[in-house]
Amino acid sequence: MQKSFSDLEYAAKKKLTRRDRFLAEIDSVTPWGKLHKLIEPFYPKVEGAGRPPIGLARMLRMYVAQQCFGLSDEGIEDAVYDSQSIRAFVGIDLGRESAPDATTLLKFRHLLEANALTRQIFDTINGHLAEKGLMMREGTIVDATLIAAPPSTKNKDGKRDPEMHQSKKGNDWHFGMKAHIGVDAASGLVHTLVGTAGNVADVTQAHALLHGDEVAALGDAGYQGVEKRPENIGKPVTWHVAMKRSKRKALPNNKLGRLTEKLEHLKASVRAKVEHPFHVIKNLFRHRKTRYRGLTKNTAQLFTLFAFANLLLAGRRFTISESRSPS
Repeated sequence: MQKSFSDLEYAAKKKLTRRDRFLAEIDSVTPWGKLHKLIEPFYPKVEGAGRPPIGLARMLRMYVAQQCFGLSDEGIEDAVYDSQSIRAFVGIDLGRESAPDATTLLKFRHLLEANALTRQIFDTINGHLAEKGLMMREGTIVDATLIAAPPSTKNKDGKRDPEMHQSKKGNDWHFGMKAHIGVDAASGLVHTLVGTAGNVADVTQAHALLHGDEVAALGDAGYQGVEKRPENIGKPVTWHVAMKRSKRKALPNNKLGRLTEKLEHLKASVRAKVEHPFHVIKNLFRHRKTRYRGLTKNTAQLFTLFAFANLLLAGRRFTISESRSPS
């Protein structure tokens, strides 16, 4: 396809912006072909003489850009018009066509949710990474993070989201949901995700975060007593859970106390990998607050976010690259 003058002018600029580099990174590590193959059976086909649907490749890329920049449906539509780098990523030439509107993207997102495709995107990407030898499966780190939900009652129902709940962390109360994740201890990549209300204790979801092949699992002090819970008894997994802070401070200053402190440092250094996916989700993808009502929709979005967080983390730690898909 012949490039427009704006495309040529943009390509000739000497400085690559952070957005350019970020989108190029996403583009290079994403297995577009596998994702197209996954979604295509559910995507609308051309029927009769009506207006043909927008190509799957463009809708998928627009959806990915939306998730990676933490934008609303209207926000990503505006961004396509405002940003040449996002237009290039999506594959839109405004000189020949208009960008898909917010309603079209909304329908695409609903299609993904209705067919549980975001979870399959997560599984497909993890399978892709496993093929490259990046999932060792011998150990799992479990953790959870709070994601705030709007506490306002200024909506149609005059109520807060009934599926979100308050949770106390330290001396502060937070209203929202929790994302519980199981992370591969070797690579730091997320292999399991569970979304719950904010008041669900971390330890109650520990069993659901194991894939079944690990021989060891690690968690912070919130998982104390996990091995004694009925759902975990008899499982061939050795749990390494952090000592509570009060007990750690009370360790005696002797050989045993110093040895125990070193062991806690070692466990903490391994557990630190679980924070990397949370950093990508909350700081790079800007997902610090739920965008939709209900656990189902928000958990569906989290599957996409953690899938692409895995790709980014794997791409930065290891060398993985995919060829660009047709637009």
